[in-house]
Amino acid sequence: MSELPLPIWIGVAAVLGLLVGSFLNVVILRLPARMEAAWRREAHDVLGLELEPAELPPGIVREPSHCPRCKHPLAAYDNIPLLGWLLLKGRCRYCREPISIQYPLVELLSGVCSAVIVWRFGTGWAAAAGLVFTWTLIALSGIDFRTQLLPDQLVYPLLWLGLLLSLKPLFVLPSAAILAAVIGYLSLWSVYWVFKLLTGKEGMGHGDFKLLAALGAWMGLSCLLPVVLLSSLIGALLGGTMMALKRHERDVPMPFGPFIAAAGWVWLVAGDQLLGAYLHLTGLH
Repeated sequence: MSELPLPIWIGVAAVLGLLVGSFLNVVILRLPARMEAAWRREAHDVLGLELEPAELPPGIVREPSHCPRCKHPLAAYDNIPLLGWLLLKGRCRYCREPISIQYPLVELLSGVCSAVIVWRFGTGWAAAAGLVFTWTLIALSGIDFRTQLLPDQLVYPLLWLGLLLSLKPLFVLPSAAILAAVIGYLSLWSVYWVFKLLTGKEGMGHGDFKLLAALGAWMGLSCLLPVVLLSSLIGALLGGTMMALKRHERDVPMPFGPFIAAAGWVWLVAGDQLLGAYLHLTGLH
């Protein structure tokens, strides 16, 4: 299979990314709802209260896709990634209510990023791992944007997979992966507590610590400072733009996880090139 020209594999990765992006939309929308239902059930169990009968949120895999407003099941041709949304002109076929722009954006992002991964790493194990890395970060970013949650159900598998891949080693050696995971977690944990002691407020969530630890497990110590700086820059630019356009209130917390994820993905794909360019510009090479 690897004898096929790389451009064909890049196209295959793009199509696969579109298909996976459709599933990522399901994860982004349904996983938080199922987590909240589980928390509610656990809280009632602890308090010894009867849980009122309520419809359990749809499962991530088994339940078919449906319109979130009219609940009508969607036909297969309506679920074609990106194309389905365009053919429907962004509206449900049955109730004509608008369909969130999130659906095509996530699918397009997944398709483009998947193609870039194969362009960067070829068709070996590094590309396969990079695709899993990419799709997990997209799901985490979407969930954090919507709910300000970074689910352990996604962050911990990403962390453990990074540590396991270091045994090959695929990106970094085991010692570098373990050390970076620990330092990545402790660095943001320290910032969190210093900020809280000084202001009495929480500047970020605990999920951010875990996500940076996971990135460290994948890419080692050399990624930590650049990822923090890049994510801060991306967050400042995007946050400032959204506030300038009055799309985000100053008093409303903005999730930091998507910026960490974006910076981590950029560093995986182009970290060596970015570092080389920086050293060249500063004359440190």
